[in-house]
Parts: sequence; structure tokens; C-alpha cells
Amino acid sequence: MPLLGLGTWKSAPGEVGEAVSVALALGYRHLDCAAIYGNEEEIGVALRRAFDEGVVSRDDLWITSKLWCNRHREEEVELGIRASIEALGVEYLDLYLVHWPVAICFDVVRPKGPEEFLSLDEVPLEETWAGMTAALELGLTRHIGVSNYNLERLRAHAGFASPAEVNQVELHPYLQQRSLVEGAREHGVLTTAFSPLGSMDRPEIMKGDDEPLLMEDKVVRAIARELGASPAQVLIAWAIQRGTAVIPKSVRPSRLAENLAAANLSLTDEQMKRMAALERPFRYVTGTFWERAGGPYPASELWRE
Repeated sequence: MPLLGLGTWKSAPGEVGEAVSVALALGYRHLDCAAIYGNEEEIGVALRRAFDEGVVSRDDLWITSKLWCNRHREEEVELGIRASIEALGVEYLDLYLVHWPVAICFDVVRPKGPEEFLSLDEVPLEETWAGMTAALELGLTRHIGVSNYNLERLRAHAGFASPAEVNQVELHPYLQQRSLVEGAREHGVLTTAFSPLGSMDRPEIMKGDDEPLLMEDKVVRAIARELGASPAQVLIAWAIQRGTAVIPKSVRPSRLAENLAAANLSLTDEQMKRMAALERPFRYVTGTFWERAGGPYPASELWRE
């Protein structure tokens, strides 16, 4: 899996297809997608055009997608992955992830009340993982993994016949999650960083008051000046240098090129130490949107180690 990929969360309809086309022409070979992003069909159109025009072949690409929370029963997982494969217009995925360790009712997309959730007693993650393993065995995906898993849950997966190969979580200098990254590595699990630039374009409902602006951080900007780079490039290079994959999102051609060039940037040991000192910790994606009065998924349980 290329360590630098293109994230497609928050890429709006009418923009994401062109962004993917530009990214592929620039040299991106890793696309991070998900059913809940609502843009896989437009990405599929861009992919077919790139294949037809000879920009890339399917074998050149690493395509990730994710199982939404309303397909967690074992027999439903295949429905979820086949829908993404069809939308993207490919024959298989390179990586399929369980998007959240949260289960909701089959006919629900974004739950409104606690009655629309299913507890992990009703639909254990082991059941979901059995469906993921079956998708792997059917050749619908070449690798399987998880997203938004804490270390405790990741360790539990280590005993499965087909353990998780990737864990995609929020990672940046304000939330470095060292124990999670190292614990994953000990179990042979690669960590992918989402929201590596601070995700300031995420939905307003997910934002808090007086959030720190990662791209405006004095240390990040100072290192950017030292390297003749942008703050975004410093954050991307930092993630790669830690041995994690990273999936920054952009739809602007100039920013797409800038982000891709960050793969060639190196921070010194002294600069990495200054970045390490930025740990707060602070989450931009808190998981509180899963909380409902009387519901089974308090955010504190999601991140508990």
C-alpha cells in the first residue's frame, strides 16, 4: 500500500471526480474511499475514464473502501462490499475496513435515536469480522482491516484466524497515539492517519469551540520555513516518517501536487522531536456524534485503552 494516498471524505459531488482524475494524472496511486462518503459512483466514473485513457491500469492502484455501520451482521457485509465495488466500477478492492466499531439498524444511515442502534451484544464485532473474512475468501478484497479501533479492540483481533492488517485512525501532532501505533506495529498492523491536517473543513456539527488550528501551529510553520515547504507538507512528511500511511484530502490541483510532493520531504531528528512535543492530546473527530441518551456508544468507550 502506498504510504501517501488521496482521502475522499468531504469531497463534494461535482468535485471529487475531477480531483481523482487530476490526482491520478499527477501520480497518486492510493485512493481512500467509503460508502458513507456518498461519492463512490462519481469516483467510479473518474476511474473508468482513467482506465479507458490509459492513465493508469487497475493493477496500478490501491483502492480502499469501508463497511458502513448498517451492514454489520455477517450476511450483510457482502452486500456492503459489493455495493462499493459496483459503485467504484472495479472487480475487487485492495483493502476493506470496518468503518466504526458501532452497529446500527439495517435500514438506517445516520441514526436519530437510541432505538436505531444495535449494541455489540446484539451484533458482536466477531460476527462482523466473520463477514469480512468471507469477503476476503471470496476475492472481493485482497486485504481487510478496521478503522477507529482502540488498542484494546485491536489486540482482540490478533487472535482471529484472519487478523486486521490496517487500522485507520485520526493521527496528527496534536493526537499522536504513540501506544496505539506501536501496539499495532507489534501485531503486524499498519496504521493509516486520517485528518492529518486538522480537518478544518469537516461538518460544523463535528466542530467545537476554540479549536486549535493545526496548520497555524507556530512549530509547524517554523519547520515549514526551515524546509522551504508548506505546513501541510510538513504534517504529511511527519506522518510518513513515523511509518504510518497518510490520506490528506484536497480537490484543488495545486494542493494535490503539493501534498504529493511531501513524500520527498525529510524532517531532521531535531525537527521530529519538536513535532513530538506538540502532543496535547486533541481530537478533531471526537465520536460524540454516536452518543444518544440511553444509547450503547458513549465516546469515552470508543477510545478507551
